[in-house]
Amino acid sequence: MARLQHILFPYDFSTQGQHTVPFVRALASRLGARVTLLSVVPPWFEHMAPSMVPELPANQDLDALRRALQARTEQAFRDELSGLSVFRIAEAGDPAIRIADYAEDHDVDLIMMPTHGLGTFRSLLVGSVTSKVLHDSRRAVWTAAHAETQTAQHLPRTIMCAAGGGEGTGALLQFAADLSTRVGASLKVLQVVGPVSDWPGLESERRLQEQVREEASTAMAAAMAAAGVVAPCRTVVGKIADVTAEQARQDQADLVVIGRGAVAEPFGRLRSHALGIIQRAPCPVLSV
Repeated sequence: MARLQHILFPYDFSTQGQHTVPFVRALASRLGARVTLLSVVPPWFEHMAPSMVPELPANQDLDALRRALQARTEQAFRDELSGLSVFRIAEAGDPAIRIADYAEDHDVDLIMMPTHGLGTFRSLLVGSVTSKVLHDSRRAVWTAAHAETQTAQHLPRTIMCAAGGGEGTGALLQFAADLSTRVGASLKVLQVVGPVSDWPGLESERRLQEQVREEASTAMAAAMAAAGVVAPCRTVVGKIADVTAEQARQDQADLVVIGRGAVAEPFGRLRSHALGIIQRAPCPVLSV
């Protein structure tokens, strides 16, 4: 079951962060989840030129900056998040570490963040920070579309689950199915099979590729049946990130649900596939 009762929203006062707020509100409202709004002053912030940080006092130490940021955070999105249970806090330290640690220490179910912070605290939520949170945190992470503007429905109407067919596929399918039911969205399942040959023009290689695709499709059907998930499913051959993004566009998906895979491995599936999907998808991605 998709246990999503506590949402952590790291906010850096950027435009991209502001674009994330309607998604946080929509999901928290529908699921009855409480929200923690977390802002972080990074250790290098006090050395920045005052002209780069006009919103906070210049020439202050980290603790003074944290207190000033806490005051601003207390007033953030009072109207936009009204009616929800919201706790606001500012901390100092490495942003990615603070986000991941807070999520672990406070029983957070879902972290919701943009892929880039483009505002005053632009060092807070740049790609490297998002990547590190995805890599280090064991919590589910929702990331906004990697774009200047967000066009997906705030509460998803169509969810696409991109499942790889390996270990954990059943749990991923169940998570996506449960979330779809709870938010009232339709669910579609996508399985992407990588090319087995560099010579797709050869008849023998095409037959081999089709055999692999059919075997993968059969295995996915069995996994869905075992998980008790009923949804349309397609098995497509191609590069995982590219195919997933294109299928999301074709299906007009508002959310893509994926598994992060072996996040503890330095060059595991996270770096090779999950980040690629997040960067290319036309809509938010929820990775579990």
